[in-house]
Amino acid sequence: MGYLSPTPMTIPPPAVVEPAVASAADGVPDSPAVFLIHAAEGAPYLGRTALLRRRLRRMLKAGSAPSRFLRLAEVARRVEYWLTHSGLEAMLVQYELARRYFPDHYLSLLKLRPPAFVHLTLSNRFPRTMVTTRPGRGVTYGPFRTRTGAEQFEARLLDLFQIRRCQEDLSPSPEHPGCIYGEMGMCLRPCQLVVGEEEYASEVERVAEFLRSGGQSLVQVIRNARDRFSQELRFEDAAREHKRLEKVEAALKLRDELAAECGRLCGVAVTRSAEPESVCLWFVTGGCFTKPRVFSYAAAGGESVSLDRRLREMAAAVEAVKLSAQRRSEHLALLARWFYSSWWDGEWLAFDSLDQIPYRRLVRAIHRVAAL
Repeated sequence: MGYLSPTPMTIPPPAVVEPAVASAADGVPDSPAVFLIHAAEGAPYLGRTALLRRRLRRMLKAGSAPSRFLRLAEVARRVEYWLTHSGLEAMLVQYELARRYFPDHYLSLLKLRPPAFVHLTLSNRFPRTMVTTRPGRGVTYGPFRTRTGAEQFEARLLDLFQIRRCQEDLSPSPEHPGCIYGEMGMCLRPCQLVVGEEEYASEVERVAEFLRSGGQSLVQVIRNARDRFSQELRFEDAAREHKRLEKVEAALKLRDELAAECGRLCGVAVTRSAEPESVCLWFVTGGCFTKPRVFSYAAAGGESVSLDRRLREMAAAVEAVKLSAQRRSEHLALLARWFYSSWWDGEWLAFDSLDQIPYRRLVRAIHRVAAL
């Protein structure tokens, strides 16, 4: 199994095969694995397969006849392989090996493309939102399944606030022509000096808090206002606030399942494990994978300790990971590739922080994975 540590990721020693004869692959298991074929010179070949024995037999088969399959029998000197037990584990082991052996082009080798995010840039005097795959300074919300989904969410988000939608570097002036959104009251019109930087920054902070809280900052304000108007028998005002609430909830429904403020994205993936009566827990904190934990759901030594208590003890030992922005972006891309893929396996449970893990839901997720 590929074990990851915060910095850097590490994996255990591989099983090794010396392909000196044509039948070298006969002794390896026909199981999912990540493998390396080393040559006498040059970089190794990195591969991932669902049937290791069949794949190695095909690649190490001698012969000069034309074939559509890659054959490395003439150059192969050693084969290393790591058996994997879930798609997530295989992907992360392959990622670590690619970083180790191909540091200059491992992203292109893995075809790892960053997902789409909605980014609130704070580096401009008059901040705005954008859909990007390369978030920088500011508040980044995602990852989204597709760029179209991110654009739809951004459009609904901007309908709830009055920050600008234009992409120009503003030079505010009373003679600025403005735009239709300002005429419709959907922008504070900083370009025309209708508001100053401080007032505009206050609206930007409302947007940032909306993204950080997953929309709850605005939802709670509107609900409180609606309930207060209802108690005061101001039913028209209460109906207006209810309409606003429906508009906010419609925008929140456009979020994809993983979408969160990236610096606060936390959760745990539950997958199969090589150990009997066990699962593997892959904790994510701040958008970064931490070292996975093998969790046994069998009673240890006849002791009747609840799963809830043992999970709490394990979660208490999880340490948050601090990686560079580039590395965190790669981890988010890996998480999105696994979660949004057709080969997604296991369970994903999101939570706000390690102190707020829903343990009852986690226990049920472990039981479901154990039943696979």
